[in-house]
Amino acid sequence: MSRRHRAEKREINPDPKFGDLVITKFMNAVMYHGKKSTAERIVYGAFDIVETRTKQEPVTIFHQALDNIAPHVEVRSRRVGGATYQVPVDVRPERRQALAIRWLINAARGRNETTMIDRLSGELMDASNNRGSAVKKREDTHRMAEANRAFSHYRW
Repeated sequence: MSRRHRAEKREINPDPKFGDLVITKFMNAVMYHGKKSTAERIVYGAFDIVETRTKQEPVTIFHQALDNIAPHVEVRSRRVGGATYQVPVDVRPERRQALAIRWLINAARGRNETTMIDRLSGELMDASNNRGSAVKKREDTHRMAEANRAFSHYRW
């Protein structure tokens, strides 16, 4: 990591179908080995399944799922006088979004449906209804921060 200055944020283009930047970030996170067209097929296929099953707009379901997954607080390790404390800190908005995207994709990959399209659509619908393993990950993170609230005075 450079000590001189913070790295600039790269500009990304909105996705071609919905014109949403967050969906593009999500697609880039789904992508393996630079295969963007495969990632697009997976995400748009999952959105089609979500739309047919819920009869709602898939973009709103997607954003609702990300809001339900995104953590508000997390614990960071802080070393004070030979002891390491887990100090609860608030999560920046960019990191909240990145964690939500990462947790959603990992939870979808961990499911046991046959195709990634089915896994992703199932996890999106579960997360929008406050269920699923991605929401459980957020709850575990909040529980950890709540348990270590006594060390919040070590916040920096």
